[in-house]
Amino acid sequence: MATATLASAVLIAGCSSGGTGEAGAEQAAPAPAREVLLQPAAAQGPDAFTPSTAREGAPVGSGTAPEGVTGSPVPAAREIGGATPGLYSGTRSVASCDVAQQAALLTADPARARSFAEAAGIPETNVAGWLRGLTPVLLRADTRVTDHRYRDGRAAAVQTVLQAGTAVLVDQYGTPRVRCACGNPLRSPAAGPDAVHTGKPWPGYAPDRVVAITPATTLVSGLVIADLAGNTWIERKPADEGVEDSSPDVRPPCDPASCDPVTAPAAPLPDGRTPQSPQSPQSPQSPPEPQAPDHGTHPADPLPDAPTPDAPTHDAPSHDTPSHDTPVPDVPAPDVPTPDTPMPDAPHDLPPDAPSAEPPPSFEELFPNDPAARQPETFEG
Repeated sequence: MATATLASAVLIAGCSSGGTGEAGAEQAAPAPAREVLLQPAAAQGPDAFTPSTAREGAPVGSGTAPEGVTGSPVPAAREIGGATPGLYSGTRSVASCDVAQQAALLTADPARARSFAEAAGIPETNVAGWLRGLTPVLLRADTRVTDHRYRDGRAAAVQTVLQAGTAVLVDQYGTPRVRCACGNPLRSPAAGPDAVHTGKPWPGYAPDRVVAITPATTLVSGLVIADLAGNTWIERKPADEGVEDSSPDVRPPCDPASCDPVTAPAAPLPDGRTPQSPQSPQSPQSPPEPQAPDHGTHPADPLPDAPTPDAPTHDAPSHDTPSHDTPVPDVPAPDVPTPDTPMPDAPHDLPPDAPSAEPPPSFEELFPNDPAARQPETFEG
C-alpha cells in the first residue's frame, strides 16, 4: 500500500512539472522554473484562446539566429513609454487585427470569455466593448510581456518575448493587451531576476534590445506609427482600424527606415535646435589681483598714484575739501619688503564670499619701527 501511494505521488509530480505555466505546476512546485519563452511572430503557439485574427504581420529580423540563447540569463528589458512615436508600425488604412472577429470568438464561449476577462483585469460583461476600444498595430521591437494561455478552462501566465512584427491590440495608454495570432490577453512583464531563455531564437534576436512597454502617463490621443511599406509616418486614432489614418502634425526627426524604435533620437525643440545636455554654470570670476611694481628696478619708488611729500601734485585734495583719500604725513617712506619677505595679502584681495580665518595684520604690526601715525589703507609696495 505504501509503495502504491509513493508511485502515485511520483506520477502526479511528473505530470505537473512539464513546463512553465502548466495546470497544477504551481501546486506541485512551490517555486517553478522562471523561464521567458521566445515567441516568433508567425507562430500561433500552444493553448491559444482563439484562432488567429491577424491580418498582417511578419518577422522583421535579419541575419542568422544567435547561438547559446536558450538557457542563458535574461537581462532586464529596456522600458519605453507606450506613447513613444515609432514604437509601433502598420499599413495605412489597414488594421493588423480583425477586432470584430476577435470579440465574436471570445463571447461565443462564456468559459473562455470569463478566463480572458480575469487575466486581462476587465469586467466579464464588457469583453466585447473593451476589445472594440483597442487599436490594432504591429510591434517594431522584440517586446517582453506576460502572456496568458488557455489551459484546462483557466488562464496560465507565461513570461514571453514577442518578436518584432507581431500583430497586437494596444489600449488607450499605448500598451499591448491582446496578441492577435492567438487571442491571448497580455499584461506587463513580471520581474524575474533568475529567469532564463527558452525556445528557439529568431534571426536578429538580441537579448539586450528587448523592450518593456510601460503605460503612458495620460491618455494617448493618437499613435504615431511607422508605415514601413511607404517609409512614412501615420497617426492612428484610438480604437480606429485604419479608417481615419492621417499624417501626424509633428513627425519624428528621422524616417521610419532609419529610425531605431529601441534607441530613437530625441525630438527637436520648437525652434529646431537639437536637445543638448544642460551646461554647467560658470564659476564666478575671481577679482583681478593687483599688479606688483618692479622692485628690482626701483625698490624705493613710491606708488604711481600716491602723492609724495616732496612733490605734491595738482590733483592732491586741499585740507578744506573732504576726501576719501587719506593724506600722507610728511615722513620718510618706509622700507619696501623684498621678494624674500613677501607682504601678506590685503583684506580687499580676498574673494567676496571667502571666510577669513583671522583678521589681517595691521600696518603697525607689519612695520613696528615706522614712526608714522597712519598710512594709506591700501599699500601695495
